[in-house]
Amino acid sequence: MAPTPAPPAAAAAAAATPKTDPKTLHNIGDRRLNYDAGELIEEHVDATDPMAQFRAWYEAAEAAWHPGLPREANAMSLATADARGRPHCRIVLLKHYDADGFVFYTNHTSRKGVELAENPYAALVFLWDQRSVRVEGPVVHVGDDEAAAYFASRPRGSQIGAWASKQSQPISGRGALAARFEAAEARFAPVGLPVVPKPPFWGGYRVVPERIEFWHGRPCRMHDRLVFTRSPVSEAAEATTTVWGPWSMQRLMP
Repeated sequence: MAPTPAPPAAAAAAAATPKTDPKTLHNIGDRRLNYDAGELIEEHVDATDPMAQFRAWYEAAEAAWHPGLPREANAMSLATADARGRPHCRIVLLKHYDADGFVFYTNHTSRKGVELAENPYAALVFLWDQRSVRVEGPVVHVGDDEAAAYFASRPRGSQIGAWASKQSQPISGRGALAARFEAAEARFAPVGLPVVPKPPFWGGYRVVPERIEFWHGRPCRMHDRLVFTRSPVSEAAEATTTVWGPWSMQRLMP
């Protein structure tokens, strides 16, 4: 009788792998981090200006970078909702912040652009080691001059990419996407077009904060949470021209 042939390597490896209960396969409930790097107390915070606290934490996050940490302290989660109220979230990059709000740029026809047209309200989350900041508020378009100035500061490849991509739309494959980039690159290659103009379908959004929460991890999950809120005194068509009342600060339980 001929000997039984040895099973392929992949089959042998699978046979040797111990069976795991699928109900516990992804159990990570024992993951723990000891939050012991500082605190957030009222006496150290300007109760009238949350942007001062944001700036301090953002600059600390930029300065604290080391190998193993994300390089982009300006990375933030952006949550939007469609007309039916279904939320969607993704990571985008903060490009500017001041007392008027938090600015990012994207294609107006992208999923988030469409949702912001339907429901111009958003939430942001920044996560820096044992600190996080949550921002909520109405969203307005950045002015064309401001958006064009930022677009002009981008690397030329990123400018070409903005023209090439119908962001969030399906495409047949990477090759088709590369072909679109090459076509856009050729469009602006002539000597007469040394500057790539901002696409009319691309621009900036400003999240105008009405609520900003600062979270700092503490031992035993007794975290520090300070929330700033404000309300409009008089409404306007554009949130940036709305007259807002003063900020108030309150501690929340963890």
